[in-house]
Order: sequence, then C-alpha cells, then structure tokens
Amino acid sequence: MIRQLFCVAATVAALTTPLTAQDFTALQVTGEDGVTTDFAIAELDALAQITITTTTIWTEGEVTFTGPSLSSVLDAAGISSDDLTLTALNDYAIEMPAPDADATYPIVATRLDGETMPVRDKGPFWIVFPYDSDPQFQTETIYAQSIWQLDRIEALD
Repeated sequence: MIRQLFCVAATVAALTTPLTAQDFTALQVTGEDGVTTDFAIAELDALAQITITTTTIWTEGEVTFTGPSLSSVLDAAGISSDDLTLTALNDYAIEMPAPDADATYPIVATRLDGETMPVRDKGPFWIVFPYDSDPQFQTETIYAQSIWQLDRIEALD
C-alpha cells in the first residue's frame, strides 16, 4: 500500500513539475537533403549572439532577447533553401522565406532577460525580430513568423 501511494505521488509530481528549456535541449534543423542537425542550447550559444531589446505584443514592457541569427543557424546546418517551415512543440507551423545569408534578423532567441525560457513561457526557442526598430517589424506577417516554443526548422527546397 505504501509503495502504491509512493508511485502515485511520484507520478503526480512528475506531471505537475513545470517543463523548462532543459527538457527540450535541441532545435532540429532539417536540410533540403533530409539530413537533420540537432542544435543543443550550448551549440546555439557558441554561434555569434545578437541582443534585441524591444517591446512585444506578447510580453509586458521592454524585454531583452539573446540568441544567434536565424541565418547563422541555417549556415551552421548547411542550409541554403529559400523557404522554411518552422514548427513549435504543439505542432503549430508557419512557412517563411529564409533570411538573406548575412541577415541579422530574425534571431533564434535562447534567452529572455538573460534567462533560458521555460516551455510555459514561450521557450525553449523563439523567433524574434526587433519589433520597435521599424514599422516593417510590426505587421501581421512578422507577428505570425515570431513562432515561440520552436523545436524544428525544415528547408522546403
């Protein structure tokens, strides 16, 4: 009886423990050839980092995002496709054109205000633009491309 209660308590604890970015440690990037490269947070951190301080329609006040540019992630995976599908943990997916090879934006944010992002707070990865810097980043198209809980990117060409 005590063993059964312990098992039930352990199961409840596991189901109610918040998920963190560390629970989803890799971003899967699949090229045109079907080859998938997994990028752990440490590997994304090893790429050149860009910091964007901005307001968003999803957060309160000004926040700071940090992460590599999407183009640098694609370069690291050997992807030169013109079109991408980006998919979230809940299978929400969007198609977007790949950024130019030297594009600074968008970034694959790995941190919000210096902290990794738990799944419950739009993590572990979030496509972010510098929304406040230019009206071109304040459109429905850009907002739709700002996918959070990102876990995979696939080249379409």
